[in-house]
Amino acid sequence: MTDTRQQIRTHVGANAGVHFNELVRESDFAPGQVQYHVRRLREDGRLVREEFYGRTHYYPPEYDEWERAALALFRRETAREIVVYLIEREPAAPGDVADALEIARSTLEYHLDRLVDHDLVEKRYDDRNRVRLELAEPEATGRLLTTVTPTVPDRLVDRFTRLVDELLAGTREP
Repeated sequence: MTDTRQQIRTHVGANAGVHFNELVRESDFAPGQVQYHVRRLREDGRLVREEFYGRTHYYPPEYDEWERAALALFRRETAREIVVYLIEREPAAPGDVADALEIARSTLEYHLDRLVDHDLVEKRYDDRNRVRLELAEPEATGRLLTTVTPTVPDRLVDRFTRLVDELLAGTREP
């Protein structure tokens, strides 16, 4: 295996779920070089590629489908904060989560839809028929959560969304 290929494989191993643009930004290689070596690593069964919500992510082959989806979602700051909130305070009402994180309910629902679709969060109904949010696999979720830190571009996207929410709601103070 070439040194370049080994460096890319090592980086993906240390940053499971890294998306292609981040992989290029954090390497010393041109995008075409990264593409070439990633393709060869995939052909050799040393990397797995998954697409989530318009982004291509790369993983070592030992991660299963659920773990790959979780890692991709945890790269978004807001999804990550929702999960952390639930780890600390589950079960929780959606309104409580939105209020605590200071995000619009629509933003919460956007991220919850993805978390629920990939079996990370469950929506349950309590005895009074109110929605309660719980983690589907709390221990596995906590373990994976510690391996990912959202990148600056991912955090900026989430922060921009929050700013727009605040401006539309008229709650932003001058």
